[in-house]
Amino acid sequence: MSRRRHSDDSDGQPHKRRRTSEPSEIEERLESLICRVGEKSNSSLESNLEGLAGVLEADLPNYKSKILRILCTVARLLPEKLTVYTTLVGLLNARNYNFGGEFVEAMIRQLKECLKVNMYNQAVHLVRFLSDLVNCHVIAAPSMVAMFENFVSVTQEEDVPQVRCDWYIFAFLSSLPWVGKELYEKKDAEMDRLLSQTESYLKRRLKTHVPMLQVWTADKPHPQEEGPVMPGSHSVERFVIEENLHCIIKSHWKERKTCAAQLLSYPGNNKIPLNYHIVEVIFAELFQLPSPPHIEVMYTTLLIELCKLQPGSLPQVLAQATEMLYMRLDTMNTTCVDRFINWFSHHLSNFQFRWSWEDWSDCLTQDLEKPKPKFVREVLEKCMRLSYHQRIIDLVPASFSVLSPANPVCMYKYADESNRSLPGYTVALCLTIAIKNKASNDEIFGILKDVPNPNQEDDDDEGFSFNPLKIEVFVQTLLHLAAKSFSHSFSALAKFHEVFKTLAESDEGKLHVLRVVYEVWKNHPQMIAVLVDKMIRTQIVDCAAVANWIFSSELAHDFTRFYIWEILHSTIRKMNKHVLKIHKELEDTKARLARQHKRRDSDDDDDDDDRSTDREDGPLEEQIERLQEKVESAQSEQKNLFLVIFQRFIMLLTEHLVRCETGGIDVFTPWYKSCIERLQQIFLQHHQIIQQYMVTLENLLFTAELDHHILAVFQQFCALQA
Repeated sequence: MSRRRHSDDSDGQPHKRRRTSEPSEIEERLESLICRVGEKSNSSLESNLEGLAGVLEADLPNYKSKILRILCTVARLLPEKLTVYTTLVGLLNARNYNFGGEFVEAMIRQLKECLKVNMYNQAVHLVRFLSDLVNCHVIAAPSMVAMFENFVSVTQEEDVPQVRCDWYIFAFLSSLPWVGKELYEKKDAEMDRLLSQTESYLKRRLKTHVPMLQVWTADKPHPQEEGPVMPGSHSVERFVIEENLHCIIKSHWKERKTCAAQLLSYPGNNKIPLNYHIVEVIFAELFQLPSPPHIEVMYTTLLIELCKLQPGSLPQVLAQATEMLYMRLDTMNTTCVDRFINWFSHHLSNFQFRWSWEDWSDCLTQDLEKPKPKFVREVLEKCMRLSYHQRIIDLVPASFSVLSPANPVCMYKYADESNRSLPGYTVALCLTIAIKNKASNDEIFGILKDVPNPNQEDDDDEGFSFNPLKIEVFVQTLLHLAAKSFSHSFSALAKFHEVFKTLAESDEGKLHVLRVVYEVWKNHPQMIAVLVDKMIRTQIVDCAAVANWIFSSELAHDFTRFYIWEILHSTIRKMNKHVLKIHKELEDTKARLARQHKRRDSDDDDDDDDRSTDREDGPLEEQIERLQEKVESAQSEQKNLFLVIFQRFIMLLTEHLVRCETGGIDVFTPWYKSCIERLQQIFLQHHQIIQQYMVTLENLLFTAELDHHILAVFQQFCALQA
């Protein structure tokens, strides 16, 4: 507790035994006091706030701007302590009337600034803070109603994006739990009018985009399960609790231990089933579309930390939630199922992979393409990545063998002597000996020269145009010899890079290399994923080849498998990073040229001739020209990749729809659900890039003639931009 300050000593002499506080130290102390109020303390919150208000009041004459700035910042960044800080502002306003007015003005300025720089979530926090100031007698109820009237009037504006109206309506409605009762008591007619206008807007707003962002395809809310009764799913209490828990996660997500501790010490935790609320809020964030607020692994580590802090209760709540999610897999969005698989397998790996698998034996009687057996299969596959094959086999009941991962061994077709009649068998033996004896690339080319090309009868004059048998013999043999580990495989790709590049020079060659990788490692999806990744990086294959391979008939059996989409999204991200990298190089070079011009302009007094200027600018201008060509080429490649992906989706889905229509079969099969939701996933996960090519996509692929099932996905995506 600060005493009355003595900064202006009458004698001008500093006190002995006391170091005069520097202004910066006092400012740091003020910041610390304000930020920490409301944390655990031996004193009551009321007395702490009274004491802090006294300290701040004493420091207002000299540090008013600093105090205003800190309070505005915590209002924006610590929304979970909203009522603590509004009370503090109310106490200060009671002691210093002018301060309250200045604070509200500062908050309004900050609100406008947040809206200007698109910080919409923080702007909502500021609106709620202003709302609660009505309860603290800092803002008059009519003023708040007038502000909300301005917000709601946005819905009457013409030719404005729907998201603009949505934000203002959300800001208004989500502030009512804090101030609605107070406003209705004092301004009931005005509030009735505002709510009526809001209801009218909600009825007429377009909802085309909604299916793309839904976690569940079933509209019916999940009923309250057994266990402690939680506030109703649409109750104000539930909304406020969940909002505060979301805010705690947002404030502390980088420190999982702090975050877990803060969640568990939520005020009033003895009055509500807090563990149930926490688990629900964490899953709500993890499954949020298009992407979670934070990286997925954060939620895994946070739940592990919570289980450690509450070992007697939280694991049971989490197990119950997992069971409920499993039971509802049929209506869960495929993207969310992916995240569920990743979280669950990672979580199990931290708890010795213990789970009561027998409880899920209902999935064994279902078609293996149905969501439940598919989920269990993918979870076990992921668990194997985080452990090893035999351990997973030993842990899972024998009855689950049909869903257990295959032994991840290399399938080398030239290993068995019974296959000696296969074309290329003897060449494969020669290659094996040569590679073991550290043969050079030229020696490998020499051995492969004699491999006949099944695609042409005449001799191939060039020797190395597309020859599927050459690729098959070489890639099969090399991957077999390097099968011991990822590192061995990477070394093999690096050593024989020239051979790969020559054999896979054509598009057909690249596609065939990928086909052979799949043949060899079809029982080891992780190996396929890392090898394809490495081949893209080393330019043995390109992104378009990977996309065409994924949609090829050879992969139809694995088309709905998790790892296939892992590979495709990784491929798209690599393409996007490549474009961004070249674009950055171009911008950096342009900036260097601009700086060079600026320096020269400031040295105008020196009478340098034009020739020296040309000499200086020449290399940079040439570099810019080259980089512009590279950017255009990369963007063209990027656009082509998306065209290939969407075209192949349309072809597959159209074939399915025609087949169902002619055969009188129900369109909505598990395969169709997976495929159409993977199409949505491509749009959502790469929306910023795809937006650049919307006109092309609309003109070439997503035309009015397209089946409405497929076109609906494109229309949903377009509606998200409205």
